[in-house]
This record gives sequence, C-alpha cells and structure tokens, in this order.
Amino acid sequence: MPRTRVSTTVSDQLLGQARAALPDLNDASLLDRALAALCAELRAAEIDRSYGIYDALPLETKDEWGNPAAFLDAVGST
Repeated sequence: MPRTRVSTTVSDQLLGQARAALPDLNDASLLDRALAALCAELRAAEIDRSYGIYDALPLETKDEWGNPAAFLDAVGST
C-alpha cells in the first residue's frame, strides 16, 4: 500500500504509553494502529447513530417493510 510521510508533534505522555505497551512496534506502526482505531471508532459511532434514528420512531410506525410491532408480536406468539 502507498505510504505518506507524516511529520507532527504529539503528546510525550501518550507516545510513551504507546511505546511501552507495544515495544516491538516502531512509531509508524503505532500511528497506523492509532489511525485504524480512530477510523473504527468513528465508523461504529456512525452505525450507532443510524440505529438511533430507528429508536426515535415508535415501533408501530409502518414502513416499506410493514409494521415492525405486528411482526414482533407474530414472532413472539409462535
């Protein structure tokens, strides 16, 4: 995969903690892992927000799939 050079200043404390936790990784690998974790966290938050939209609607709200409350009642009665 193509690589991009990054030059920045970071917290001594955070970098020290990361280096201590993963001493076999170089700083580039630590940054790769940190960015991957950030992207995963942002994606998870995006998914959670999309579920929140459904939570805001009453269960009896009909949509193109029908009536979710009636479906759950039918499933629960079998």
